[in-house]
Amino acid sequence: MKHEGENQNILGGLMDTPLAREISENNTRLARFKETRLPKPDKTRIFTISNQKGGVGKTTTTVNVAAALASKGLQVLVVDLDPQGNASTALNIEHREGTPSVYNVLLEGTPIADVVQISTEMPGLTCVPATIDLAGAELELVSVVARETRLKNAIETYINTSMTPPDYIFIDCPPSLGLLTVNSFVAATEVLIPIQCEYYALEGLTQLLKNINLIKQYLNPTLELSTILLTMYDSRTRLAAGVAEDVRSHFAAITLDTVIPRSVKVSEAPSYSKTVITYDGSSPGAIAYLEAAGEIAIRGAQNGR
Repeated sequence: MKHEGENQNILGGLMDTPLAREISENNTRLARFKETRLPKPDKTRIFTISNQKGGVGKTTTTVNVAAALASKGLQVLVVDLDPQGNASTALNIEHREGTPSVYNVLLEGTPIADVVQISTEMPGLTCVPATIDLAGAELELVSVVARETRLKNAIETYINTSMTPPDYIFIDCPPSLGLLTVNSFVAATEVLIPIQCEYYALEGLTQLLKNINLIKQYLNPTLELSTILLTMYDSRTRLAAGVAEDVRSHFAAITLDTVIPRSVKVSEAPSYSKTVITYDGSSPGAIAYLEAAGEIAIRGAQNGR
């Protein structure tokens, strides 16, 4: 009996460790998300995921938010507009040189329906891939008629002719303001900006906001900065907390409550051609992206989007 009591005390002690509490909390958060029903938007919501600063989790955010929404039964299309093709890789989409891709859509007028691929990551998740051919598209687009609206026209045609138009479209664009990014801004109705919780986090953001306003003024009056997501959050540092507080003080209404933690699993997933949602769906990073997707869907419904 004495040994049994000692074992119970040891077990109780183990359950009261920080790690055990974190695991319990994560399980609770995951169960809560699984029970949450996400609203279906009245019409397709089109996001461009943008930040002119590289390494902020832009592509990671694109594919994981897309996979999270698809996991709740929504129809989601990812348009990979970055010549590196990292979003295509993470979604396990064929994007070798010569593969029908967004390049053909922009330069040759190929319908999106002819190049879209079904991702193995999640039912309802599709992708327009980017290939290395896209690397020269910036120069080739210069002499093309209606060069800023090529993607917008293609997406509108796809939505209007599809029997089951997507609920969400996420456009992953390169970290520079060239014609590819301009096409993304013109095609979208909403902008999602990932901001990393590190030094110089807000560097370049002022210029990005100016660019968004210019696009809105001259090319796309419906464009709206609707969402900011804090990424690479390290709860152990004062810097991360300070950056988060700074961002929330400037953009309180559009900054998501969810923050994406620094996570090895999130970083590892693309090397297996997976999103973290399927690579390790119970990891803190996966749970955070699930919650972020839920916030985007619920806030959108509350704001009439």
